[in-house]
Amino acid sequence: VQLQASGGGFVQPGDSLRLACAASGFSLDYYAIGWFRQAPGKERERVSCISTSDGTDHYEDSVKGRFTIVRDNAKNTVYLQMSALKPEDTAVYYCHAVLVRVDYWGQGTQVTVSS
Repeated sequence: VQLQASGGGFVQPGDSLRLACAASGFSLDYYAIGWFRQAPGKERERVSCISTSDGTDHYEDSVKGRFTIVRDNAKNTVYLQMSALKPEDTAVYYCHAVLVRVDYWGQGTQVTVSS
């Protein structure tokens, strides 16, 4: 059972990235998924999440209109499409899957936005 986050990188302000959260050994269909980030010296914060039932999504104010969370059940993966990236988006990004009392964390992927 594993949750794998990938897709991070070094980009310039205004660029886009797509992060992927892929599960192995279990199905993400029944799990609520959240994307979190942690910048150096700061606490981990949730930037987006998506429910299991009707796919309702939520975004932290600073990323609204720039980030989109999407499920691809066929690939057992949840994506975080990030556009118009800003230096303040620099952080390690983690995905989190939760179903009642069971939860998994991905290992994190670094996103660096700098000119």
